[in-house]
Amino acid sequence: MSFREFLDYYGEGDEFKKYNQYITYGAFPYLINLDSSKDKLDYLDGIYNTVIMKDVISRKKVNDSLMLENICRFLFDNIGSNISVKKISDTIASDGRPNSVHTIEEYLNALVESYILYKVDRYDIKGKELLKTQSKYYLSDLGLRTYLLGSSRDKDLGHILENVIFLELKRLGFKIFVGKNDVNEVDFVIQNEEDLIYIQVALSVRDSQTLERELKPLNSIADHYKKYLITLDYDTNNYNGIKQISAIDFLTGKIKL
Repeated sequence: MSFREFLDYYGEGDEFKKYNQYITYGAFPYLINLDSSKDKLDYLDGIYNTVIMKDVISRKKVNDSLMLENICRFLFDNIGSNISVKKISDTIASDGRPNSVHTIEEYLNALVESYILYKVDRYDIKGKELLKTQSKYYLSDLGLRTYLLGSSRDKDLGHILENVIFLELKRLGFKIFVGKNDVNEVDFVIQNEEDLIYIQVALSVRDSQTLERELKPLNSIADHYKKYLITLDYDTNNYNGIKQISAIDFLTGKIKL
C-alpha cells in the first residue's frame, strides 16, 4: 500500500505516528488484519522465508542460502547508499565468508529480478549519460528490513525516508536515477515525458548547517528544471527557486511535483 492507502484504512489523525508504523512494519495489505507486533513480525517472517529463502533459491538455483542472507542483510542495512558488487564482496569477506564477485552479482540480480530490491542507476547531470558504477538499492517494503535487522536501527531514518519517497515516485510513473554533478550527488533525478526534476531528501533541515549541505547539490546544477527539497519537517520554503516541501504532504497527495 502507498502511505495514502495506509491512511485511508487507519485514518488521517497523528500522521507522524502512522508514518512510523508504516516504515516499521511495512505496507503489505494483509497486515491490516493483524494487531500485535508479534503477529506482524510472524507474517513478515513468512513473506521473507517464502519469497526469498524458497522462491529465489529454487528459481535461481542458489547454492548458498547463507550467502544470500548475508547479501540481504548488507543491502537492507545500506538502502540509499552507493553500492558496488565489490563492496558487498569485500564486506562479506571481512566477516570471514569467502566469496566470488561473480556469485555476489548473480545473487544480487536474483533479488532485483524478484522485486525484493530496486536498483537505481546513476546519471551524470553535466554529461547527460548513465554511469555504470555505484548504483543504489531500495527495498520494495520496509517491513522486511525490520524483520531481518530489528526495529531499533533509527540511525538510518534519513535513508528510510529516501526509500519511502523512491517508492512513491515509482508509483507515480517517473523514471528515476541518482544524480551526479561533479563531486555533488543529488538523491533523485526523475524524468517524465518532457522534463527532469531534481530532488533532495532529508529527515530535517532546521539545523542551518544541514540545510546548507542539502541545498548545495541542487544549487550546483546550472539548468532551469524544477528542484525540490523533501523533508519530514512540516515547513515549506523557497531557497532561490528550490522548493522545500513536506514529505507527509507529498506522500498523501496534498502537494504535486
